[in-house]
Amino acid sequence: MTIKPDVNVKRSRLWYLLPIFLGVIGGVAAYFYLRASDPTLAKSSLWLGIILSAVVAALALAIYIAYARDIAAAKEKISSGSNVINTAQFGPVEYADVGDGAPILAIHGTGGGFDQGLLTAKSFMGDSITDTHRVIAPSRFGYLKTPMPSDDRSPAVQADAHAALLDALGIKAKVTVIGASAGALSAAEFAAKYPDKVSVLVLAVPAAWSPDAGSEGSAEIGSNDFIMNTVLRSDFMMWAITKMAGDQMISFLGVPAELQQSMTPKERENTERLIQMIQPVSQRYEGIKQDADNHQNRQWIALEQITAPTIIVDAKDVVTYPGSKYTAEHIPNAKLVEFETGGHLLIGHGDEAIAAILQFIQMHESPALVVHNTDS
Repeated sequence: MTIKPDVNVKRSRLWYLLPIFLGVIGGVAAYFYLRASDPTLAKSSLWLGIILSAVVAALALAIYIAYARDIAAAKEKISSGSNVINTAQFGPVEYADVGDGAPILAIHGTGGGFDQGLLTAKSFMGDSITDTHRVIAPSRFGYLKTPMPSDDRSPAVQADAHAALLDALGIKAKVTVIGASAGALSAAEFAAKYPDKVSVLVLAVPAAWSPDAGSEGSAEIGSNDFIMNTVLRSDFMMWAITKMAGDQMISFLGVPAELQQSMTPKERENTERLIQMIQPVSQRYEGIKQDADNHQNRQWIALEQITAPTIIVDAKDVVTYPGSKYTAEHIPNAKLVEFETGGHLLIGHGDEAIAAILQFIQMHESPALVVHNTDS
């Protein structure tokens, strides 16, 4: 039996909800149901569905084109600028090698890779650091082209991987080591385990252990299932969040909203560059996941065994500060440079931090290292 619409019943404008919510499908359904009883409403519903579907399709296409362009650019950036070398103990390790002079081992933080390692060196040692030094920036376990070991992935083992990289590169001279954020864990382990390889140790806003340190900071990534299991697995999800919630992403990096208001154009540019650098996040996911685990399970390091001159830079308004203070107190003759505010990126104190670090390096770096060297 066929049910025919009642031609004598005036049709409600609520029929427009069909094309509004279902697009062209809803418009077609409304058209065929209403065309006999209310031809005007039927045609209007059909056109509304067509127009809305066209708008949605055009918007989706524009979003996809923007995403495809940005992710292609991100993949292009990491496709060059690095090398992969086979180490005796850990197999392939990716690294960047830029500049000439006294060697610096730059160890990146969470979400990084060799590219963030280079940015770390420039952020805390100045843009011209590669004019006077050779910066070696590895991708840590699980980042980009450095595979994750099948067994132990702890910061202590990452320190062994750093040593294996330097050996594979034939670098026998002592190196200045800078570790930022989560990268400071393996940097400190490296200095403790290989004192004969380290001339100066720099820990920048380090995710260091202390008896009073909680599981805040980068561990928030691991404690949020949606971020860990959905956002950080998807290049598109991460891209969409950075586009729609840029200020929230900056806050997530450890820069409070009040500090964002005082950021200089250069600081904002560097921060946005850091956010963009996390793409493609799918190629950094395993490393991020391991960093979250390492952070939540931080263990005591034999800081007293570190003999290299050490400088630690941090701000008191960051959750990393207790670890920085404890580390400075337990590394012999370590220097702590502390700021009252600044957040995780030391907003407002970048130039001061660079000046303090460079002065410290110049004081303690062996003069022989400043001359071109890799084998002496």
